[in-house]
Amino acid sequence: MKGTHLGEFEELVLLTCALLIDTAYSVSIADEIEKQTGRDITLSTVHTALYRLEKKGFVESYIGEPTKDRGGRRKRLYRINEAGFSTLNQAKELRNRIWDMLPKYDF
Repeated sequence: MKGTHLGEFEELVLLTCALLIDTAYSVSIADEIEKQTGRDITLSTVHTALYRLEKKGFVESYIGEPTKDRGGRRKRLYRINEAGFSTLNQAKELRNRIWDMLPKYDF
């Protein structure tokens, strides 16, 4: 497995995979990230992040059932696995520790 550190966008994609149980595919992930962040997201950036996350062992992909709205084509869906969830928890704990250490600022 290559590196296990998450970049900001990888973390957003991984969090969104965890949020969209059984419905996480590139379009739904991009839509949810855009909705939550207000950022314009391209499908190619989502695909790249998903590929890296799968290579790191944090998500697993599988082919879903054919759907009418896609003309009978199947979607490649993604689900977070135990390693991915553990990595998200570690990132959250690290951020919380640092936030807790910040001094008070009087602006």
